[in-house]
Amino acid sequence: MPPFHHLLQLRLLPTGHIRRLSAATAVASPSPDLVQSIAASLSKFSGSDDYDSLHRHFSLHYSDVPFTTPLLADVLLSSPDSGLSAVLLLRHLVRHRGFSPSDQPLSLLIHHLSRRHDFKSIDSLLSSDSDLRPSPGPLSYSALVSRLVRSGRPVDAINLFHSLSAPDTLFSVPKDKSSLKVLVSALADHKFPNHAEKLVKNCAREIFPDEEICNELIRGWCSDLKLDHARRLAGEIVRGGFELGTPAYNYMLDCVCRLCRKRDPVRMKTEAERFLAEMEGDGVLRDSETFRVLIYNLCKIRKTEDAMGLFRRMGEWNCSPCGETYLVLVRSLYQAARVTEGDEMVGWMRSAGFGDMLDRKAYYGFIKILCGIERVEHAMKVFRMMKGFGHAPGIKSYDLLIGKLAEHNQVDRAKTLFKEARARGVQVAEREYKVDPRFVKKKEKKEKKRETLPEKMKKKRRRLKRLRLSFVRKPKKQRRFA
Repeated sequence: MPPFHHLLQLRLLPTGHIRRLSAATAVASPSPDLVQSIAASLSKFSGSDDYDSLHRHFSLHYSDVPFTTPLLADVLLSSPDSGLSAVLLLRHLVRHRGFSPSDQPLSLLIHHLSRRHDFKSIDSLLSSDSDLRPSPGPLSYSALVSRLVRSGRPVDAINLFHSLSAPDTLFSVPKDKSSLKVLVSALADHKFPNHAEKLVKNCAREIFPDEEICNELIRGWCSDLKLDHARRLAGEIVRGGFELGTPAYNYMLDCVCRLCRKRDPVRMKTEAERFLAEMEGDGVLRDSETFRVLIYNLCKIRKTEDAMGLFRRMGEWNCSPCGETYLVLVRSLYQAARVTEGDEMVGWMRSAGFGDMLDRKAYYGFIKILCGIERVEHAMKVFRMMKGFGHAPGIKSYDLLIGKLAEHNQVDRAKTLFKEARARGVQVAEREYKVDPRFVKKKEKKEKKRETLPEKMKKKRRRLKRLRLSFVRKPKKQRRFA
């Protein structure tokens, strides 16, 4: 019998929501000190299956803490070493705190345990014999499928999908097109296109694939850089009566560019233009994603000027740049030391309505690039811009800038930034930084100046005068007698 055979009938969410689950559920963010305290207590019980000790400890120290799903997510994130103790904590919350083992907490626990490849604990957690009475739904199914595939177990993930139609399954997820899309997308993400294609062909009589599933199959082959297989599959899809849209061609265009970057970057522009001509010959129009793929790959081979030219010509195809296109260009301009144009691009991005994508992570990426090319002053300018738009800098931003300022022999500014971080509650560690020898002020050596003849005569007369005076008897001082 396949593993997770007992592992039931709601609609699925896309796999992209899984990674943003903890951020989406955090309505009221818990106190960082409380999270660290609970995580430290949970780590003490890691590797132990003593439920009674954990129950006594959390009843004694955290009896007044209202446990919620956001708090549980932060605790699990802060205690990566806790394995089985996380399951014991959930059992304690369900038994004594009225915590419901619904879909969201279970999916968080599945992600947590699968990072340690502890699938046996997941199996016992979701089994029908468990005293937790779990109710796993679409989020738990998506989490388990993605983690199984990510850990290199695509066969177990496929067996889990087939077990959804069993009468004793525990998941409230039907075996339909939605659950198939989740599995195919996970297989495509982690470079198992062969498994995905075989799965879709075997299930074609029961679940007939649609255009989205076909696009995912092509994406899987393209992510694995198998362009020949992607073209073969595209031909089979067209002969089967489907029309390939722009997304499928965009995946193949990205594969062409990546292959050229790997083998011969000089040919990338020529090969991309040839593929675009083939695309237009098939009657498929370009969209903003097509330009994003081209601009991204041009920036990867440091063709920033060509990328900017393509960015300016997007209007000829009635296309507008997306937020990712702006971010790629800003990074490339900063990398090319065209900082003024990079600042202008940030302004255009805000004017185009993509200001929400300029979050703390994006600003940290800009600062990292600027520090990498030794533009520390401009990095400080971007840092002030980041704070001005309401994004609180994290420990990485402060640590990077303090280190760079210290390397540039700007110790006072580094100390000021350190004090600011401590005042904001950012726990920046004290370190010893080495000053870069290029920025150490060297002592100027006084070079001997060649004297002119008048200077030599003047120096000689002064020396002779001192010599004559040395033979003159100096008068003694008269003493005063009282």
